[in-house]
Amino acid sequence: MNSNEILNELSKLGNPNTKKILIKHGAKEPFYGVKVADLKKIQKRIKKDYKLSLELFDTGNSDAMYLAGLIADEDKMTKKDLNKWAKNAYWYMLSEYTVAWIAAKSRFGWELTLKWIQSENENIASAGWSTLLSLVAIKDDLELDISALMKLLDRVEKEIENSPNRVRYTMNGFVISVGAYVKPLTKSALSTAKKIGIVKVDMGGTACKVPKADEYINKIINMGRVGKKKKMARC
Repeated sequence: MNSNEILNELSKLGNPNTKKILIKHGAKEPFYGVKVADLKKIQKRIKKDYKLSLELFDTGNSDAMYLAGLIADEDKMTKKDLNKWAKNAYWYMLSEYTVAWIAAKSRFGWELTLKWIQSENENIASAGWSTLLSLVAIKDDLELDISALMKLLDRVEKEIENSPNRVRYTMNGFVISVGAYVKPLTKSALSTAKKIGIVKVDMGGTACKVPKADEYINKIINMGRVGKKKKMARC
């Protein structure tokens, strides 16, 4: 299949109610409002296709761009590809999910995340923190730079209050992810979580809520699931 055929298929799957909800969250035209469940059906059929994923992301159509992340081959993605995706991911479902999932699984994940979190562009910075929270969730603790992660927890504590909206959200998510998935840092993450307290994020008038990091980490601890890694970042 090519990108034009995919776009034609997506146009038939568009749902007005889904579109209305996604616009409220930040999506912009052009897009059709395809449900993620329907995108995953296409993903199941295509599996992975590096070239097609690049073509779909380049369309600028949010549905196609999200699908691009579902079918992307992270092993073939170049640094140039990932930087381009981070730059063009204009709202959080693309920057914090599509881009972050693939970057985390790529061989450039750690390098790019440290670069992106320095960006003054809110979407790029949030993509960086989201890549970080995915990285710690899928990589063995022995593969992680524990000292660097500890410094990043300290950075969150110092900077989160004055950071841009979506950066605050993903910083909070990073603290939760470290607490849940990195055993050597669970206590440190819990301490950071308690210090940052309730993180205020403008959710665009939606019913979405920001999880309270310490409560979430304690829930994981009580369930006995600390350190249980995920097989993949994307879902």
